[in-house]
Amino acid sequence: MRGLTKRFPGVLALDDVTFTVRPGEVHALVGENGAGKSTLIKVLTGVYQPDQGELRYRGEPAVFGTPLRAQQAGISTIYQEVNLVPLMSVARNLYLGREPRTRLGLIDFGRMHREAERVLGDYGVRVDVRQPLRHLGVGAQQMVALARAVSVNARVVIMDEPTSSLEPREVETLFGVIRRLREQDIAVVYVSHRMEELYAVCDTVTVLRDGRHVHTGPLAETDRLTLVSLMLGRPLGEVGRQTTATPAGDHDGEPVLHAEGLTRPHQLRDVSLRIHPGEVLGLGGLLGSGRSETAKAIAGALPVTGGSVTVAGISVRTGSTPAAIRAGISLLPEDRKAEGIVPGLSVRENIALAALPRLSRFGLVHEARVDAVVETFMKRLRIKASSPHQKVGELSGGNQQKVLLARWLAMHPKVLLLDDPTRGIDVGAKAEVQKLIDELAEQGLGVLLISSDVEELISGSDRVVVLKDGAVVAELSGDDVTEDRLMRAIAAPTTAPDDTSPTIPTSPTSAEEAAVHGH
Repeated sequence: MRGLTKRFPGVLALDDVTFTVRPGEVHALVGENGAGKSTLIKVLTGVYQPDQGELRYRGEPAVFGTPLRAQQAGISTIYQEVNLVPLMSVARNLYLGREPRTRLGLIDFGRMHREAERVLGDYGVRVDVRQPLRHLGVGAQQMVALARAVSVNARVVIMDEPTSSLEPREVETLFGVIRRLREQDIAVVYVSHRMEELYAVCDTVTVLRDGRHVHTGPLAETDRLTLVSLMLGRPLGEVGRQTTATPAGDHDGEPVLHAEGLTRPHQLRDVSLRIHPGEVLGLGGLLGSGRSETAKAIAGALPVTGGSVTVAGISVRTGSTPAAIRAGISLLPEDRKAEGIVPGLSVRENIALAALPRLSRFGLVHEARVDAVVETFMKRLRIKASSPHQKVGELSGGNQQKVLLARWLAMHPKVLLLDDPTRGIDVGAKAEVQKLIDELAEQGLGVLLISSDVEELISGSDRVVVLKDGAVVAELSGDDVTEDRLMRAIAAPTTAPDDTSPTIPTSPTSAEEAAVHGH
């Protein structure tokens, strides 16, 4: 792909990107949220057509008008979410659209079942291929998707977070399949946020950031710390110089929020954190580290299999959003358009949405009280709208974010969970939101701040808890709250846990160890 550019309304998703993958190469494609990875894959597989640039496949110019044409040419994709047909049998899913036929043109079920058992056996999946796919676990379904993608005479296999739902044994099987593909001169594009996996199976790495190509090179020659700095856009020579955390106040005594041992298979592993009144606790880590999942688990929006949450010493039922709201926990989600605002409703209706039970009596909304609350918060947060009755979908991103903040502040929360609150808003609105967060903390609110902007996270937090692969790997406080410490904590190699991915046989070089650990 040469000079690839793709625009959407108001967004330059890919900006003059060049990406090359060769036969028998396992090529890692990495970058943070919004880097352009998904758009690049969708252009490669015919979902999107580029606005500029050229795609060449096997040495020839290529245009894939649809995903089917890309697949027929030999480009297969395994998505993070299994995209098969759960009500059909395992064998039918494996051969969907290319079922073996008898001389009469009917499906040869006997042959299809035998071949399905043989193919899946190579992937460590030994099941009754006649049963509906939905009876299998998510990991086994993912392996069926993998087997289907590889068995269509693919020359390029794209794997988008393929281990997100796999057990350690299945991950080892996947790595074995990848090595076989390499031996067969099949190219693999491997998208993952798990660094240990990248170093275990990938030959080359390409880093995207904000829709631009920033690096391509041999992965073995790129140490973890350098890779993290490229993804986050923080040059190594500048790390730790520009910013330090805001001075932490006296946060002794009873925490306003105490989350203990939050656990969810493949997503969270024994995550614990405390937030004191008036404290801004930063939650750091790369995309996929478990930051958003932690916030959602605390707010009851993500069920957990273990752990507890208390607010001001009072236990809160996990997995229940109403219980969390009643306890004083409010969550500003990362994707405000999909999970936050209701674009067809007015600014007034969006602000009052959560507080309606408090602003009602006998099921009837007290309109004057709603107007008073809306007016108060529109002035306090300086929300720019033609009137409270303007549709919130017509506002700028920064003002939409302020409307969401107003909604939850109207609930008088004790804890505010902010998931990337300044993402996608302009510089002026960003500064206003950051100032507001500081003011809320000064008023005694406990704040959890998640941010993909390292500088914002460091400068805006009193302490920082660092997550990696769904587990806490470091806690920074005082003079340790620096960009340098944060990036080294993220980059440090870890032994993978039992419930996510296997221990990787490769080990970093001594020079890399020294760079990561600062020796």
